[in-house]
Amino acid sequence: MNKKLISLAIGSIFVSPVFADTLSNPQIGVVLDGYYQDGQRNNSERAEGLGLGHTELNMSANIDDKFHGALTAVLESHGDETELMLEEAFIETLALPYGVNIRAGRFLSDFGYLNNQHMHTDSFVERPIAYRTYLGSHYYDDGVRANIVLPTDMYVKLGVEALSGSKMSSVEEGSDVGVYTSTLKLGHDFSDSSSWQFGLSYLRNKNGKVKAFEDHDHHAESDHDHEHSHAAVITGSNLYGADLVWKWAPEGNYKYRNFTLAAEYLLLDGIVDSKFKDDKDSPDNLAAYYVSGVYRFNPSWSAGVRYGEAESYDGHAHGDHMHFTALNDKEMDTMVAWDSSHFGTIRAQFSRVDNQDKETDNVFTLQYVMTFGAHGAHAF
Repeated sequence: MNKKLISLAIGSIFVSPVFADTLSNPQIGVVLDGYYQDGQRNNSERAEGLGLGHTELNMSANIDDKFHGALTAVLESHGDETELMLEEAFIETLALPYGVNIRAGRFLSDFGYLNNQHMHTDSFVERPIAYRTYLGSHYYDDGVRANIVLPTDMYVKLGVEALSGSKMSSVEEGSDVGVYTSTLKLGHDFSDSSSWQFGLSYLRNKNGKVKAFEDHDHHAESDHDHEHSHAAVITGSNLYGADLVWKWAPEGNYKYRNFTLAAEYLLLDGIVDSKFKDDKDSPDNLAAYYVSGVYRFNPSWSAGVRYGEAESYDGHAHGDHMHFTALNDKEMDTMVAWDSSHFGTIRAQFSRVDNQDKETDNVFTLQYVMTFGAHGAHAF
């Protein structure tokens, strides 16, 4: 009789709703992103007219008491074509000591402030022009990551990554592991109403340096022809980043009013092979940045402004010599958003872009972002 009771007790544990929710039933969520756009923005993932944006299907669950798994698939439409991409498919540890976390598979890189956040959490229609030029909008890759959060009063997180680098490669065949990153994040509170975060990032790209140009090859434009590949437009051997974020909300209550000020600066070097260094206007290093401010003035309405610039170049061969041209994109975005709830946003945005052809694009976008199912907490 005692053995039967023990067996019954053990069996009831494994069929209990709590255990089933933890190990058997993944959390499933959907993010619907649709838009209407009038005017084509340079180096944009969205086309004119009606379209499907960064629509996500995500699933995640604890595999057991030691590992967590997640998968994110993305649908995007470009004209008459619809793309299905696997953006995330990873496992990560849950029980390592000393604040250590290891992730393996495909995931968003920790480089910079915005990159490791899903697109639907953004306050603007698209990532800033700095990201679209140097990181392919949002850089995800196959590899492994190790992070540690130190046991200090101040938030301190250190991280390293080893990634394939296929989206950041300027050569057809390169190293199996082409990208290495290291990051430092610091954060603390100024007061009950105000907090900050500062980050430093470094990305080493073993295959990022351009070593050869074909006759009349237009480096920047050739990448624009593949703008939907999510590859970086411009690559180099070393990418350095610094980011600063300040958030304010009365007594820490973000529901009714809050303000977020964010800025990032990126510096790229090792862009072309040293044999081109004596050619006129050969790029030595390139820089990009953005500054944004978003103010939520009541629970349903917010408004924001963002300005950014990104340097790039054109390069093409003329027989035995090269011709380089320095380029610079400048972008100003203003937006107003209405939140029907925490799960639904309708956003109107006007963008003015001084593009690489020295022309000005004026773009209006009306976007909706709606989520249902499981919806994880947003990052700082």
